[in-house]
Amino acid sequence: MIAFVFALSAFVLSVVSTRIVSAIANRMGVVDAPGDPRKIHRKPIPLLGGMAIFISVSIVLMYVLQNMRSILTGGEITTMHYSGFLIGGLILIVGGFLDDKYNLPAKFAIIAPVLAALTVIAFGVEIDKLTNPFGGVIILMAWQSNIIVFVWLLVVMYTTKFLDGLDGLSTGVSSIGALMVLCLALTTAYFQPDVVVFSAICLGAMLGFLVFNMHPAKIFLGEGGSTFVGFIVGILAVISGGKLATALLVIAIPLLDVIWIIIRRFRAGGVKQIFIGDRKHLHHRLFDRGWTQRQIVSAYYLLAIVFGLSALFLQSKEKLIALGALVAFMFIVAIVLSKQDKKIW
Repeated sequence: MIAFVFALSAFVLSVVSTRIVSAIANRMGVVDAPGDPRKIHRKPIPLLGGMAIFISVSIVLMYVLQNMRSILTGGEITTMHYSGFLIGGLILIVGGFLDDKYNLPAKFAIIAPVLAALTVIAFGVEIDKLTNPFGGVIILMAWQSNIIVFVWLLVVMYTTKFLDGLDGLSTGVSSIGALMVLCLALTTAYFQPDVVVFSAICLGAMLGFLVFNMHPAKIFLGEGGSTFVGFIVGILAVISGGKLATALLVIAIPLLDVIWIIIRRFRAGGVKQIFIGDRKHLHHRLFDRGWTQRQIVSAYYLLAIVFGLSALFLQSKEKLIALGALVAFMFIVAIVLSKQDKKIW
C-alpha cells in the first residue's frame, strides 16, 4: 500500500512537472523541429521531458529518505546508492539539455552517460554475484563487478536512446522494465520491500510523463530523458540483486535491434558510420511498411510484457532459452526485412 502511495505521488508530480517543463522548453526554443527524414512528426515538439521524470523521482525519493529512510534502506540498498543514482541522473539530464540545445556531436554526447555510469560505481552500486544458468552462482570480484555494471548501464541507456523514435515507445518499455523488477521484488522468493518502493516511485514518474508522450506526443524525452529511463531500468536491475536477466528479457527486442544496426552500419562505413542516424531501426521499418505508431508501440509493449512476465516464472536456464528464442526471432525478422528492402530498391 505504501508503495502505491509513493507511486501515485510521483505520478502526480510528473504530470505537473511535465507541463511546466514543456512550457519552459517551448520558451527556450529547445524543441524537436521536423525536417530530418528520420523524424515523422509534423510540427515542433518540446524536448526535455526526461527532466520532469527526474524531478519527480528526486522529490519523492528525497522525501522518503528524509522522513522514512528505513523503507528504502531496510535491505542492501544504502543512502550512498541512492545518492549515486540521483547524481548520475542529474549528469544525464544536464548533458541531455546541452545536447538538445546545441546538438552535440556523438563524441561529446557520450560523455554524460559514461560519467553517470562511473558515478554510481563510485557510490558503491555493484553486483556481488550472478546466477549461473547451468547451476550455482558466480561470485564476482570488485573489478569484475565494476566492468559489468559500467557496460550494462551503457548498453541499457543506449538501447532506450535508440528506441526513442516513436511516441511513447522508449518510456513505455522502460516502465514495463521497472514494473517487472517491482513484481519480482514482491515475490516470496525474493521479497525486497526497498526495491518495491524504489521501483514504484520510478514507475509512477515515468507513467506520469507517458500521459503526454503517447501518440500524438505533446513532449519528447530529449537526449537526457531517453538515456535516463534506461539508466533507471539498469540501476533497478543491479541494486535488486543482479536481476539483469529480467530486465534483459524486457528490452531484448530493442537491444537486438541496436546490435543489428551497429553491425550493419559498421559494415557499411566503419566506426564513424555507427554514429550516423538513419531510418533502419525495426520500428522505423515497420512504420515505413504501413504500421501505425500505435500498432508498433503496442507490439513492443506486448513483447516486453510477455517476456518480462516469463522472467517471473522461469529459472535461469529457461531464461537463457527464452533469450535464445528472441535472438532467433530477430534474426528471421532481419532477414525478411532485408530481402524486402532489396525488392523495394
